[in-house]
Amino acid sequence: MLTYDAIIIGFGKAGKTLAGELANKGWKVAMIEKDPNMYGGTCINIACIPTKVLVHDGLMKMPYPDAIERKDKVVEKLRENNYKSLADNDQVTIHVSEAKFRSDKEVEIELDGKREILTAEHIFINTGATSNIPPLKGDLSSDKVYTSTTLINRKQLPKKLAIIGGGYIGLEYASMYQNFGSEVSVITPEDKLLPYEDSEIAAEVQKVLEEKGIQFIFGAKAEEVEEKSEDEVKLALSNGEDLIANAVLLATGRKPNVEHLGLENTSIELTEKGAIKVNDHLETKVDNVWALGDVKGGMQFTYISLDDYRIVMNYLFGDKEYSLMARKNVPYSVFIDPPLSRVGMTAKEAEDKGYEIAGGKLSVASHPRAHVIDDLRGLFKVVIDKKKDKILGATLFGPESPELINLVKLAMDLDAPYTYLRDQVYNHPVMSESFNNLFAIE
Repeated sequence: MLTYDAIIIGFGKAGKTLAGELANKGWKVAMIEKDPNMYGGTCINIACIPTKVLVHDGLMKMPYPDAIERKDKVVEKLRENNYKSLADNDQVTIHVSEAKFRSDKEVEIELDGKREILTAEHIFINTGATSNIPPLKGDLSSDKVYTSTTLINRKQLPKKLAIIGGGYIGLEYASMYQNFGSEVSVITPEDKLLPYEDSEIAAEVQKVLEEKGIQFIFGAKAEEVEEKSEDEVKLALSNGEDLIANAVLLATGRKPNVEHLGLENTSIELTEKGAIKVNDHLETKVDNVWALGDVKGGMQFTYISLDDYRIVMNYLFGDKEYSLMARKNVPYSVFIDPPLSRVGMTAKEAEDKGYEIAGGKLSVASHPRAHVIDDLRGLFKVVIDKKKDKILGATLFGPESPELINLVKLAMDLDAPYTYLRDQVYNHPVMSESFNNLFAIE
């Protein structure tokens, strides 16, 4: 049996950052990662970074094969940097193996062709999430059926791409592949796009994406996939229609990656949605066993994983005051064209919670910077607590919104009145000066 101060399962953002920090404090750390192609985690290898490279290159009208080649080079470089950051640390041992719990504090791996048991007082589970596969009839192992992980490894641009799922992943891929020249159809059981977003902005997103040439099939589910020819498949839909495509993307969400972990051999519990159940400090039902990142459920963002690392470090070495309850105002962006970003509540959510609200709205086309960069698409909206003059939320659909949303978050975190952003002196011509008008609320 090999004994460590800490065992970390999964080389993702939280896990690798934690491993490095604990090692720097003199802990003997075992990092277990079953796939050498996942050093650095989901974001670097199969999600945020590769997709945003492709989003960028599609907007730049780079040929698809060239963009795929550049994406691979970027990912390989970042993966190697992440590996070296731990491999070069004498306090860290990297084990390339699947990990399986044998008890609350014992983890089995394969080492040099033999089974080995590792134990540690502190164990951290950081295994991420995996694509959720819908219950479709037909051959889902077909080389024309993809997940968000596998489609971006396809070397040839599909002429016709069918996307099952109209959520954030589905829309991002739809916009990205349409920019490269694919004919894109999105199938969703909903009767409209983005039902959890501000309805006016969701309608604006749909209008812009349809103007780009993306087709939406609402109120329908894909029921069966069937090989039609050497390079085509047929999708049978619940509305009786058939859709012919060269590639099908299953964009129906991601689920916590807990299979094969052997959690049944422990006291660790799962939520109803299959995530590892944790307390406010990310500790499981087992003392000194934590779950970080996507595997614990909730928002699946790499910056959430990084913040999970902060929670654990504060618990182990700080005042134990930072927790999930202390986390607030998490922003997110969907990198469609133009991007959609949000923090806090929509007007409907605020009203449902009993707030008396005021709102600000700005058409991107009314802002000088939009004319400078020749992109007039989009709509910005903010929600204000009328009684306290505090910002309750913002939804920004338009160019540079992924940067702008962080300014709104900062103001919200500082509990600043909305006039703080309204009355700032911004340089010119930039998108942030749109706040002078967006927050000009009477």
